[in-house]
Amino acid sequence: MLTWRRTLIAAAFLALAVPAQAQSRRDDLVALSHVLGESQALREACEGRKDQQWRSRMMRMLALEGVEGAAAGPYNAAFTAGYAAARQAHPECSPYSRRAELVAAERGEALAAALAGPSLAAAPSDDIGAPPEPR
Repeated sequence: MLTWRRTLIAAAFLALAVPAQAQSRRDDLVALSHVLGESQALREACEGRKDQQWRSRMMRMLALEGVEGAAAGPYNAAFTAGYAAARQAHPECSPYSRRAELVAAERGEALAAALAGPSLAAAPSDDIGAPPEPR
C-alpha cells in the first residue's frame, strides 16, 4: 500500500511538471517570435522590404510547431511587437542597426538552443561540420 501511495504522489508531481514545461516552451517560443520580428525589421532597414527572411522563418517555426489559426495569436502578436519596436528604434540602416541585428541574433540563438534541448545546446557550434584535426 505504501508503494501505491508513492507511485500516486510521483505521478501527481509528474503531472504538475508537464504543464510547467509546456508553459516554459510556449514562453520561449513567444520570446523567439519577438526576436524574429525584431530581426525582420532590422533586416528590412538595411536590405529592403522585399527581404522576408525572418518572416518566412517565423511562418516555418509555426508550421513545425503545428500552431495555426487562433493558437498562433500570441506568437504573431509577439512577432509584430518585436517588429514595431525595432522599426521605431532603427528606421534606417546604420552601424547601430547592424549592431542591434547581432544582439537579436545572439538572443535568438540562445532561445533556439534552449528550445532544442540540452544535448544540442551543449554542442559547440563552431565545431559542427569542421574537418577532423590532422594528426
